[in-house]
Amino acid sequence: MQIGWCTINCRFNQEEGVGDTHNSYAYDGNRVRKWNVTTTNYGKAWAAGDIVSCLIDLDEGTLSFSLNGVSLGTAFENLSRGLGMAYFPAISLSFKESVAFNFGSRPLRYPVAGYRPLQDPPSTSLVRAQRLLGCFRAVLSMELDPVEGRLVEKESSEWQLQGQPTVLLTLAHIFHHFAPLLCEVYVVEAVLMSFLLGVVEAGPPEQAQTVVHHVLDLLWLFMEDYEVQDCLKQLMMSLLRLYRFSPIVPDLSLQIHYLRLTIAILSHEKSRKFLLSNVLFDVLRSVVFFYIKSPLRVEEAGLQELIPTTWWPHRSPREGKEEVREETSEERLRRRAYERGCQRLKKRIEVVEELQAQILKLLLNNKDNNGGEASRYIFLTKFRKFLQENASGRGNTPMLCPPEYMVCFLHRLISALRFYWDEYKASKPRTSFSEEAYVPPQIFYNGKVDYFDLQRLGGLLSHLRKTLKDDLASKANILIDPLELQATTMDDLDEDEEPAPAAAQRPMQALAVGGALPLPRPGWLSSPTLGRANRFLSTAAVSLMTPRRPLSASEKVKVRTLSAEQRTREDIEGSQWNEGLLVGRPPEEPEHPLTENSLLEVLDGVVMMYNLSVHQQLGKMVGVSDDVNEYAMALRDTEDKLRRCPKRRKDILAELSKSQKVFSEKLDHLSRRLAWVHAAVYSQEKMQDIYWLLRVCLRTIEHGDRTGSLFAFMPEFYLSVAINSYSALKNYFGPVHSMEELPGDGAIQAGEGAEKGAFAE
Repeated sequence: MQIGWCTINCRFNQEEGVGDTHNSYAYDGNRVRKWNVTTTNYGKAWAAGDIVSCLIDLDEGTLSFSLNGVSLGTAFENLSRGLGMAYFPAISLSFKESVAFNFGSRPLRYPVAGYRPLQDPPSTSLVRAQRLLGCFRAVLSMELDPVEGRLVEKESSEWQLQGQPTVLLTLAHIFHHFAPLLCEVYVVEAVLMSFLLGVVEAGPPEQAQTVVHHVLDLLWLFMEDYEVQDCLKQLMMSLLRLYRFSPIVPDLSLQIHYLRLTIAILSHEKSRKFLLSNVLFDVLRSVVFFYIKSPLRVEEAGLQELIPTTWWPHRSPREGKEEVREETSEERLRRRAYERGCQRLKKRIEVVEELQAQILKLLLNNKDNNGGEASRYIFLTKFRKFLQENASGRGNTPMLCPPEYMVCFLHRLISALRFYWDEYKASKPRTSFSEEAYVPPQIFYNGKVDYFDLQRLGGLLSHLRKTLKDDLASKANILIDPLELQATTMDDLDEDEEPAPAAAQRPMQALAVGGALPLPRPGWLSSPTLGRANRFLSTAAVSLMTPRRPLSASEKVKVRTLSAEQRTREDIEGSQWNEGLLVGRPPEEPEHPLTENSLLEVLDGVVMMYNLSVHQQLGKMVGVSDDVNEYAMALRDTEDKLRRCPKRRKDILAELSKSQKVFSEKLDHLSRRLAWVHAAVYSQEKMQDIYWLLRVCLRTIEHGDRTGSLFAFMPEFYLSVAINSYSALKNYFGPVHSMEELPGDGAIQAGEGAEKGAFAE
């Protein structure tokens, strides 16, 4: 990525971008260089979420850049100027790179004295909004003394709508002028956002939340619905931007303030439901709140102050294997000081993680159904759509949600899910604890949960519904809607032939599910059209020849696949005559419920999230530990050479000393980054989450196996997650935490058996 300025006469192509031609100037933070036809070193390395300010001074003819408000110095001088010369912002991007521009439509995060944005701020609106906000605050902070009959000041913590006619009339007059201004993006972020953040920063969370709720109540009371909705949308989008692009500071105070304000807004029921229905989970959005940005520049993140002493494992090679040698007393002291610094870092990260989990607990609230749908069921619709969009993005097209965001989202969702699961257990003793959680097998075949064409263990869903419809009727008391069954049957006549390699790779066991293995096809059926027709006729013939047991309409339930948008609360939780997600319980399954049906669907989504990208991202983060090991070995090798080098060879000693210094500085940097990775990704709590997910998959597979042929409906990703989560526990968390630390060994032994069995198949 190269960002900078160019004139209108510059011509770019796939090989030449901004900075590669005359009169175009650019800065590249990835390669840490500046460009104007030729290139030289300049600036610092940037990372995702950083803010680059591009500054041009046409009076002095200079061009400079700053990174997160820190000036990088003058990059270019003596710019071409004169009659007809004009410079425009420009950027050159590579594949999968993205950037967000702010030309002044929103307040600049890092304004620079002496420079103006390309788009001037709405000064008139800002002045009016600030004055009206002052009037608004004055009204709320004053009350009428009923004894003396005069206005007296009260504490902000006591703000509430008293219902006094004078106060209401005054507020109505203020909002008559204030409401139109609150629909402007700049005013919302510069005035309203600043006011609410000041409330959050000034007092304890409970008091701040009360004040924010009163403000939101007044917005909904005195403004038109469309005005409040526009204001809330801009407010939440501003919060998302502020959190996403906030720099990392040692105490994570900026992130904490933004999350606390988000919690205060989402705690307001009416505002939460609107935001959940219309803003959150559309594209990336709310997932940003669950991510903690990893610091690439250790010194700017404050890790040097937080972890002043660095340490790394000292290994010695022996017979081709690395073994940890016994540490000296000095190394032991360094290790303990390093571990104390890691614990301080972990505690600060845990504060942010707890706030993120609180946001999800608010979104999973199912008791706020006064006058509408509860938040949890709005969340389920959005969450399923989020999974579908990311599942369809696997392969050539990039996923909507970056893997590093998905990892954090997974852990916070597990925390909120287990909280509500165990809370329900406390009110319903016959249900199960979250430690015993699994997904019942009927969810995979009753059509209540949409798996958007993901592969099942027995093949495609349409194929399974045709070949196993009698098993569904006899074992699960389920009848597939005839119209839906007919539609899928006719679809098979139009679909393309299955490629030979794909058919060859399919396990023999999967082909045998629900019927005999197919016979070799005659040569005259090599035509694709005849092949499709033959397959359709064969299915029809098997259906006619297979004797069916008589079905009683009174004991059978007709089901049809429902999309996430079509379902109601009754379709999920059920009612007296409908079991919701659990319709079609096989006789092998226990009659008493596990937990609320909606939580079962959230659990199913968590398993799918791990399969989409979480496991892959966990593997990538191991690279930091590998880098530490490589540099540690290089440093040890250099130190050995220094000890063996003759003192008379000062030239060699000087070069070795330089190498030693470079390796030591790099290890200091990497060891602090590794501390962040261990605290945010590979902590013991994160390991227990993955361990819990492994046991969920194993129990789900075990219960599904009891259903016989209906086991073929289970999605393939359950088996993949069982194998991959065990692999992650064994290989990714191993250097930090041993699997022996996990409670019990039954699930681990089962995981080993599942892994071996899967490879055997």
